[in-house]
Amino acid sequence: MRRITGVLFIVSAVSFAVAATVLSATFDWPDILREPADEVLTSFAAGGSSLVWTWFATAWTYGLLAIPILMLPRAINRESSTLLRVATAIGAASVLLALIGFLRWVFVVPPLARAYAEGDPAVVAAWTAQHQYGGALLGEHLGQILAIMWSLGVSVVILRTNALPRWIGWAGLAASLLYLVNQGDVLATALPDFPVWEPAGFVGSTAWGLWTVLLGLALMLRRYSDRPGG
Repeated sequence: MRRITGVLFIVSAVSFAVAATVLSATFDWPDILREPADEVLTSFAAGGSSLVWTWFATAWTYGLLAIPILMLPRAINRESSTLLRVATAIGAASVLLALIGFLRWVFVVPPLARAYAEGDPAVVAAWTAQHQYGGALLGEHLGQILAIMWSLGVSVVILRTNALPRWIGWAGLAASLLYLVNQGDVLATALPDFPVWEPAGFVGSTAWGLWTVLLGLALMLRRYSDRPGG
C-alpha cells in the first residue's frame, strides 16, 4: 500500500506536468486565462479537437491525484488521525473542484467558441460568467485553497508523528505558503486593484507539484514510524 501510494503520487504529478506543458505550448496556458474573451475564444477555436483532448488529458491526469490522497492515511498507518482524515476529505474535494474547472474546457467552452465564431453577441457575457464561476471561483480559488489546506494538514501530521522524514513536512509547509500567494492573481479577477506577484502562479504550482513527487518518493523509500499521534 505504501509503495503503491507513492508511485501514484509520482505518476499523477508527472503525467499532469506533461499534459500541462503541452497545453502551455499549444494554448499559452495559464497566461491566456486572463486575456479578453475574443482572444481566448478565437485561440480555442483555432486549436480544434486536439486542444479539447489536451484539456481532457490535463483534467484527468490531475484527477488521478485523488487516488493517492485517499490512500495516504492507510499508507502511513495513520487512519486514526482526525487531522489526517479531515485533510483527506478536503484534498479529495479540492481535486473534484479542480476537475470542474478543467473539464469546462471540454464540455462548456467548445459550444461557446462555435457560437462566437458564428457572431452570437451573447457569447461574451456567457463566457465571462462561466469563466469566473467555473474557473476563477471553483477551480482556481476553492480548488487551490482546499489543495493547500490538504498539504498543510499532511505536513503537520508528518511533523507531529514522524510518519515520514520531517523535511517532507517542512517542505510541504513552504510549498503550501508559496502556492497560497497565487490567490492574489485569482482575487484580482474580481478586485482589479488587488496586489499580484506575477511569478506566484508558476512558482507556487511548481513547488507544490514537486512536493507531491517528493512525498511519493518518501513513501516508496521509507517505512512508516510506529510512533502514535497526529
